[in-house]
Amino acid sequence: MAGSWADGIVLKIVNIVVYFLFLGSNIYTIAAPHDIYYATKDTYVTPAPWAFLIWTLIHLLLLGTIVYQFTEEGKRVIIDGISWRFALLGVLNAVYVNLWATHHYIVSFIFALLVSSAVTHIYYTVKKYHLPSTTGDEIFVHLPFSLYHGWTTVLVILTAFQAFGVDAHHYPAGVWTKVFVFLAFFFLEGTSAAYAFGSVEGDLPASIAITWSLYAIFAHQHEPFVHWTALAFAILSTLSVIKGIYGLFVRYRRGGIILEDEERAPLVGGR
Repeated sequence: MAGSWADGIVLKIVNIVVYFLFLGSNIYTIAAPHDIYYATKDTYVTPAPWAFLIWTLIHLLLLGTIVYQFTEEGKRVIIDGISWRFALLGVLNAVYVNLWATHHYIVSFIFALLVSSAVTHIYYTVKKYHLPSTTGDEIFVHLPFSLYHGWTTVLVILTAFQAFGVDAHHYPAGVWTKVFVFLAFFFLEGTSAAYAFGSVEGDLPASIAITWSLYAIFAHQHEPFVHWTALAFAILSTLSVIKGIYGLFVRYRRGGIILEDEERAPLVGGR
């Protein structure tokens, strides 16, 4: 028997409230009396302000998630699968944004890790146990959380440098700063590649989030080593995006989900 839209209504209402709390925290960073994206500590991995436009896409997709939870398919994934993790993620993210906007960088770094952990838990749950069976699953569950997961990986790096790195306006980039910048870019590009090559079809949205950020860092940074290193890793990460596009093409050419080798194996042994 088909379920009612009111099934799990308490959690659905909580998700709506937390979504708008989360949305409001990011709107504040834009509507505040001073431009927060220009007023924060500028480090050697700070991207151009347009990098943060990715929040707009995430919010639009999550708005669809909020609506989708009232469908039978959405309830199965969002309410029964993700459960209270979405509400927890929204609260943690709102606190993180507020701390970051008020320049409490060390505490905001701790919350960035918590946000990343919460997103990772949802990402794993969705990818492992809720393969997309409808277009709604693809657009309103898998797409936003893939994008979100890639973006929070970037946010952890950005916030770490704001918490523990030097201010680029007051201190030149020393040897150790350049070493840590290089390692940060290497980690981001490696993560993008892991998204792309971790499965047959890859994870295109997550790779795009990281690649977008690396190009934004390249555009914003003027210190020669940082500037050109960011570009080099952005180009390498672009290859991961191309791989993801190819995987997506192969997937839809075959008309559905690409199964991993162990999923292709027959249930009953035989020759």
